[in-house]
Amino acid sequence: MSDNVTLSLASMRELSESILMSNGFNQDHAQAITDVIYACQQDDCHSHGLYRLLMCVQSIQSGRVDGQASPEVVDVAPSVVKANANSGISLLAFNAALPMLIEKTKQNGIAALAINNCYHFSALWPEVERLSEAGLAAIAMVPSHAWVAPAGGSRGTLGTNPFAFSWPRQGKHPFTFDFATSEFARGEIELYRRAGKALPEGVAIDAAGHPTTDAEAAMQGAMLTFGGYKGSALSIMIELLAGPLIDDLTSKESMAFAQGKPEAPFHGEILIAFNPDLLSGGHTERNDERAERLFADIVDQGARLPSQRRYIAREQNIQQDAVSIPRALYEDILALRKA
Repeated sequence: MSDNVTLSLASMRELSESILMSNGFNQDHAQAITDVIYACQQDDCHSHGLYRLLMCVQSIQSGRVDGQASPEVVDVAPSVVKANANSGISLLAFNAALPMLIEKTKQNGIAALAINNCYHFSALWPEVERLSEAGLAAIAMVPSHAWVAPAGGSRGTLGTNPFAFSWPRQGKHPFTFDFATSEFARGEIELYRRAGKALPEGVAIDAAGHPTTDAEAAMQGAMLTFGGYKGSALSIMIELLAGPLIDDLTSKESMAFAQGKPEAPFHGEILIAFNPDLLSGGHTERNDERAERLFADIVDQGARLPSQRRYIAREQNIQQDAVSIPRALYEDILALRKA
């Protein structure tokens, strides 16, 4: 028997939606969550694909995630939108607020969306790419739980604090990156733990503050930021912009709020979108060409643009109409389904 299970793209979507709805998420939530899980798994982003169903179900079983919540979108100012997720998953609130964010950005050149009171588990690149599809550049930031030690520290104070950016390109996939400010994403460490693999050096410390390559010890200790103090400073910036700036929780506050329950972090999210046409004075075409020359010079050196491997994986998986996941994960997911 193979160690992997192959699923068609349609069966992957059906599996995700059925698991979520059988565990208490309504159809709107199940579709919004599945859209992102599907996009990630299709692009071979395994740490944020079907694996994340485990966290979604754990989170709603905690009794605090509201799988029936309806988000409230508020037009705060000409360039500000706020969305209250009302203790639901962030993705439904994002979907509800997205049209207003796009409209305000196109009208004013720049606009921000603050999502509050949300549980968040997902990659950020699907969200900023949605904005690039509308011809806008965008960034997104969230805190998480205090799993990460600051540079020179010995215990978790910061979150993995991902940052995503997307730049629209005519007739091409957008230039997009999405990375945690920790050396590893939390989901990657969990996958290493499930596989019984040793972590690379410099990724984590144990509960005593000593370097470790043991994934289980890392889960009990803390992760490290990338680039030492540089990644640490960026992580602190994200704590501030996606926390106090928008009247929401820091990673340490989010972890305290969880009270040890195995649920997705509860906090806020900030997205900032830019209209290249207004900000360039109407010279979008000319400046698109300048951006493309920059990308071409990078690729000409043999370097790789962020997301290139992801786009290649997407095309291959669409052509094959299939994705592959470990059999053990597939069986764990099936075990989540309730009659």
